[in-house]
Amino acid sequence: MMPGMDANADARFPGHRFPAVIIGEVVWLRYRFNLSLRDIPALVARSGIVVSHETVRQWCETFGPDYAKQVRRRRPRPGDKWHLDEMVIRMNGVQHYLWRAVDQRGVCLGVLVTRRRDTDAARTFLRKLLKAQEYTPRVMITDKLRSYGAAKREVMASVEHRQSKYLNNRAENSHQRTRQREYAMRRFASPGHASRFCAVHDPVYQHFRPPQHQLDAAAHRGTLTDRHDTWNQITGDLLSQAHSAAA
Repeated sequence: MMPGMDANADARFPGHRFPAVIIGEVVWLRYRFNLSLRDIPALVARSGIVVSHETVRQWCETFGPDYAKQVRRRRPRPGDKWHLDEMVIRMNGVQHYLWRAVDQRGVCLGVLVTRRRDTDAARTFLRKLLKAQEYTPRVMITDKLRSYGAAKREVMASVEHRQSKYLNNRAENSHQRTRQREYAMRRFASPGHASRFCAVHDPVYQHFRPPQHQLDAAAHRGTLTDRHDTWNQITGDLLSQAHSAAA
């Protein structure tokens, strides 16, 4: 029996033959650990659960965005200092750019995939961040790419802008887990695939990775327990909504 299964573990999403707790567990495995779509069926098979890698992919695409949305809704308000950076990703032999913003605690605020690294792309990214976060930061920290400054003057003229290759390590470090997943997945298939995956992966991964260096062992265990309880609540709430919609 998998962790978190209880008397209500047999409750199912309409149209799905597996219990909701198994779907939630599979989505958690996919975004929390550096596992491929074929690793997860082999892992859950030890618990007597037989699923295909295609089923895992469909569950992650169907339920992952809703789970991530609820995780973002329940987390504390992000900080007022935004770190922005972009990394190169290649898809089908074509170079693209993955833009990411994090706050001073490393919480991901948003991602965007573009073909170009210019002012138009930076402007689009800043507008997307403002719409998603619904507040304006106090400080924006970037590298010395001039597109940031031009876009900032149009979109967030009153925000303090600091440009330095030494101040932006927090944003640059946030790309590392994406590189690891990109390697395990043998690159992203398309810009849409990269955007969808990162939009779910970042909040779910961070939800289950509290800052261990800031907590002692007991506090870290307690925080993880609370976050698993939150995850179980999220999956249960979405199950109730699905049954209400189907009624």
